[in-house]
Amino acid sequence: MPYTVQGVVARGKGEPVSLETVIVPDPGPGEAVVTVQACGVCHTDLHYREGGINDDFPFLLGHEAAGVVEAVGEGVTEVAPGDFVILNWRAVCGRCRACLRGRPWYCFNTHNATQKMTLEDGTELSAALGIGAFAEKTLVAAGQCTKVDQAAAATVAGLLGCGVMAGIGAAINTGGVTRGDSVAVIGCGGVGDAAILGASLAGASKIIAVDVDDRKLGWATDFGATHTVNSRQSDPVEAIRELTGGFGADVVIEAVGRPETYKQAFYARDLAGTVVLVGVPTPEMTLELPLLDVFGRGGALKSSWYGDCLPSRDFPMLIDLYLQGRLDLDRFVSETIGLGDVEDAFAKMHRGEVLRSVVVL
Repeated sequence: MPYTVQGVVARGKGEPVSLETVIVPDPGPGEAVVTVQACGVCHTDLHYREGGINDDFPFLLGHEAAGVVEAVGEGVTEVAPGDFVILNWRAVCGRCRACLRGRPWYCFNTHNATQKMTLEDGTELSAALGIGAFAEKTLVAAGQCTKVDQAAAATVAGLLGCGVMAGIGAAINTGGVTRGDSVAVIGCGGVGDAAILGASLAGASKIIAVDVDDRKLGWATDFGATHTVNSRQSDPVEAIRELTGGFGADVVIEAVGRPETYKQAFYARDLAGTVVLVGVPTPEMTLELPLLDVFGRGGALKSSWYGDCLPSRDFPMLIDLYLQGRLDLDRFVSETIGLGDVEDAFAKMHRGEVLRSVVVL
């Protein structure tokens, strides 16, 4: 029998979200129904509401989630009812050219559930990032469920499903930060702070946080930044160079997603250094750089999609580090809220008042 639940729906561009009745079908082949325990309010959900992703309204929002598998469909072997899981939005296929070359984190054929969740009148819902977890239950592809130690609180475990993983992975997986490196992170929201945490975990000797907001710079220090730069008050490129002996940082992570901050990252890195773009730009943005500078400075210019993570590898490892007290995920949770508070959480996020509001069900 299908499940009837409450979920947070965005019906139109820029319209306030509403709490509505959602019909979740029984899982079909390769699918799973998950009882959601907690889901972070990520900026991507606001992008969906504002029409910044696509216009496939109405959307069932929420994707940064953890919960318990309720039921599985035919052929599912990776998870079973009762498993505590983190949901991910890149279920790898195992068959595309990236997967067959042993690089599944680049999978070119990631997938979601085949069936659609609907409103009571039968209107099909577009699940945010193929998850739709601002709901009491959700339907996903079974490969979107990663089993982890149930000793971890759902409020923090779910954060690995998107923003925190994106930041940690940008530092460790994409940027290859290692012992003794100097690292600069431009933009100290949730993803940027996670990149700082990842750089610290990897043993970076100097971590420079850059933002326009002193409050966010204070948060960055809590996550392991050794130096801070308010880019309203000083040129961030010059400040980063000054803090790195005049050379620039070994790895610069851009967590804003704007051309002007990307240029800052490009010129703030050392020769043969690495720039990692993890901030998400909007479709109309363009970038212009002197090609001679791109050639002459060498190094690597990389984009980090989901922190180049492989959920089956990275989620359990990071949860283990959290349970050992070596990865402070609790610090990301600014507040816990209910399903009816998501619109207020968007406003707080827009004002920069929170790192993460987390919906608890």
